[in-house]
Amino acid sequence: MATKEKQPVDNFNSTANLTSNAGFQSTLSIDSKDVIGTDKAYNPFEHRHVEHPNSTFGSILHLLKACLGSGILAMPAAFKNSGLAIGVIGTLFAGLICTHTVHLVVKTSQEICVVAKKPSMGFAETCGAAFTYGPKGVRRWGGFVKTLMDYSMLVTYISVLCVYIVFIASSFKGVVDVYLPNYDISVRMYCLMALIPLILICQIRNLKYLVPFSAIANFLIIIVFAVTMYYMFVDLPPLSEREAVASVTQWPLFVSTVIFAMEGIGVVMPVENEMAKPQQFLGCPGVLNISMFIVITLYGVFGFFGYVQFGDAVQGSVTLNLPQDKWIAQAAKLLMALVMYFSFALQFYVPMEMINRLLQKRSSKRFENLIQVSIRTVLVTITVAVAVAFPNLELVISLVGAIFFSNLGLLVPAVINTVYLWDKDLGKFNYVVIKNSIIVIISIIALVSGSYASILGMINESSHESSNSTLT
Repeated sequence: MATKEKQPVDNFNSTANLTSNAGFQSTLSIDSKDVIGTDKAYNPFEHRHVEHPNSTFGSILHLLKACLGSGILAMPAAFKNSGLAIGVIGTLFAGLICTHTVHLVVKTSQEICVVAKKPSMGFAETCGAAFTYGPKGVRRWGGFVKTLMDYSMLVTYISVLCVYIVFIASSFKGVVDVYLPNYDISVRMYCLMALIPLILICQIRNLKYLVPFSAIANFLIIIVFAVTMYYMFVDLPPLSEREAVASVTQWPLFVSTVIFAMEGIGVVMPVENEMAKPQQFLGCPGVLNISMFIVITLYGVFGFFGYVQFGDAVQGSVTLNLPQDKWIAQAAKLLMALVMYFSFALQFYVPMEMINRLLQKRSSKRFENLIQVSIRTVLVTITVAVAVAFPNLELVISLVGAIFFSNLGLLVPAVINTVYLWDKDLGKFNYVVIKNSIIVIISIIALVSGSYASILGMINESSHESSNSTLT
């Protein structure tokens, strides 16, 4: 449910070690004998203390807020690469898989918490512990896997920041081109122009000072969605004008974009960790299932009708297709750019939290302020440089989804669940191995095909730009 907007939540002390606490079984409580063996077994929920826990309804709202961001605006472009029929089926299928893999991580984490006698574990910690408490042959790899997942999350969030920059630049260019047509500035230049403002806002180090920016972003995105949906449903053309099934060669772009939009392995677990009744996170209906049902439905509706309305002209964000002669449509583009700008600082907090943990190991605190400013400046500059190199929003989203979220969101959950259960209970006919192997295969296909299609598109676009430059 990534990218959906991939927002961190209030509990950032465990951002790098994203916590995942929930009931072991979808229909059983934490103290079930079927799950923990005896009534006297360690109960993680009893040992976890949250100062300001969220209600079940509040947790649903948090998940929806985290998921309904830039990713949903890319869904019409995803449907362009699949066609209406394949888009509907593919969105449902991808949503079910993403929901299941999150369930795997949460369930595995809870079971390990009982064995390790810990109240909660984060994503990276869970991955490492799955090996540490798994078969004897892989236990020595636990520390390495935890570190690997930490750095993988770091790189993943940095890649999401690159998407944000391209989004901001594309939105501003779309408005300026309408009202100042003589100033034909490339998306790359707008990316560079965003560098200084982004560096400044990313110097904010305390999370509480970012809360107002988050509140503003949440308010603005409601306005953007309302305006976008209005123009999306006005004077819809007949369905016969759109492809029901697009070329198979375009399907990888659809898959990787949907994975980017839906996968939220880094934001789901902190929400669950803050729940007053975490045993209600899984199960039927459960917080996860309710939230994902709403997300899958909205993503499908947005993608379907967005493609029906704008057809093959739809861009990486459907807001870029809003009418050029309507000031409210142009205002929505600017508001979405501001949403991404404010959200950038919140996303930036995630990699910086991990970097700060590494800095705490320094024996000396000299030049602390200088080091902080330098690291933040360099990190923002790197993300801007990557955005300048790859300014096509649709292809960037697809590439990030294919490389990062197909691995972290699909492959890793299937692997750690299989490893942990390897010498315990793999189910009748080893169905756990079979099911998780299918998920691994799907993730590898998404990785290879999505990356290939995205990179090929970037190469073709670069060649086209070079040809135009030569002709000019």
